[in-house]
Amino acid sequence: MEITTTNTAGAGVHSDPAATDPAELPAMLARQRTAFLREGQPSAAVRRDRIDRLLAMVLDHIDDYAEAMSQDFGTRSRTGTLFAEILGMLAAFEHTRSHVARWMRPEKPNPFSRGFGIRTEIHPSPLGVVGIVGPWNFPLQLVVVPAASAFAAGNRVMIKMSEITSRTAELTRVLAARYFDPDELSIVVGGPEVGAAFTALPFDHLFFTGSTGVGRKVMRAAAENLVPVTLELGGKNPVVVGPGADLRRAANRIARARMVNGGQVCVCPDYVFVPEDGMAGFTEALRSELRGMFPTIGDNDDYTSSVDDANYTRIVELIADARARGARVESVAPEGESLPDPHRRKIAPTLIHDVTDDMRIATEEVFGPVLLLRPYTTLGEVSDHINAHPSPLVAYWYGPDRADFRAFVARTRSGGVARNEFAIHMFSENAPFGGVGHSGMGAYHGKTGFDTFSHRRTVAGTDLPFPITGIAAPPFGQWTVRIVDLALRAARWRTARRVAGRLPVRTCTADA
Repeated sequence: MEITTTNTAGAGVHSDPAATDPAELPAMLARQRTAFLREGQPSAAVRRDRIDRLLAMVLDHIDDYAEAMSQDFGTRSRTGTLFAEILGMLAAFEHTRSHVARWMRPEKPNPFSRGFGIRTEIHPSPLGVVGIVGPWNFPLQLVVVPAASAFAAGNRVMIKMSEITSRTAELTRVLAARYFDPDELSIVVGGPEVGAAFTALPFDHLFFTGSTGVGRKVMRAAAENLVPVTLELGGKNPVVVGPGADLRRAANRIARARMVNGGQVCVCPDYVFVPEDGMAGFTEALRSELRGMFPTIGDNDDYTSSVDDANYTRIVELIADARARGARVESVAPEGESLPDPHRRKIAPTLIHDVTDDMRIATEEVFGPVLLLRPYTTLGEVSDHINAHPSPLVAYWYGPDRADFRAFVARTRSGGVARNEFAIHMFSENAPFGGVGHSGMGAYHGKTGFDTFSHRRTVAGTDLPFPITGIAAPPFGQWTVRIVDLALRAARWRTARRVAGRLPVRTCTADA
């Protein structure tokens, strides 16, 4: 395979893709770490320059990236790629570069210690070299946005691109060498063997976006070197159509949310709870919306294919397993089209009713154009179902902001909550994005991303002519004994007042 890219001057670059040799990875890491230690903490100007070059690398080659991703997926809309992969990252870059100098400033904690002559500051310090492992569903955005945060925090970066989107990976490898010295940014390409070697490196932080199953392996590999990890995973994201929701409006928005990138998004809705008495109307509205969105599918360039044969086959098998176990499966395929189509790797929007827990699709993340529909009579049973399963990356609610919505938020656990719209919990650059439990650990975006890739280092000092903590060293005189005794008496008195009358009464027996 040959990748042709163009630079700002229009000169072509031809490169034959080849996997990175796993044996070279330790030397790549050592080079970056040596450069980091030699330079020390980079200035705000240096950090902004790296962020700007990273963005320029993308914006100078928009057409190349759109074409590479279209080839990687088989069918992927150019407009969809530009919107989700490139336009969607601009606000994050601008927010980060405009705030980096402020985020770098030392913080002064509670002034209590000043009364003892101690001056304390908290310095956000770069960690060193950050490893980033990217996914295939958004192979560009989901590596460059965390890389920008890592640069803002003053780190060097190594990125392992997904081998599934190999053209995008190779394009990024070629371009990064133009815009960065390899001791600033290095791109690693290759399959599982390369990925395993990459995650086993002694990074100063490892950032992974992908499936929960692979996330376990990444965390296990990082643990060998005590490398801290951020895991951005996924899960089965629930949707609740609330009692006061407009069913047609909810169906319209949920249908569109499910079909973003062909359903291959970690924050896509996976299953929908609908009031039992509204299920028929909701299903008809959902069906009508999907048909209106996609009057054709096979030759429709706006209908994203499954990324590869493995993912296509997995989704088809999930649907077949559900049907075999008694689910009612409805394919919303255009009339006259034969779907699913293994050649184009396209599956029609599919609605599944009567799902039971013994079906694979009840527990596995679908990552495709499939929606599970579940009726409910009380919101309590909805919360109970969600809480009985691994915590999702996002929970959706359609309906007004009333007491039932607030109770739902309070009773359930998820990485985020979005009401009446798809993924809007990710829109604010000041808000953290991340999962909880099986949907991930840690977060990024905005200041949270800067903090993720920083160490908050406490720096304290005093110029007093006498020791402050000498009282803790023996020998202990009478005055020390008295101070300790008085301090503990005061603490016991305060605590006793706070818990008075609120401790459970327990009866002690002789046997106890």
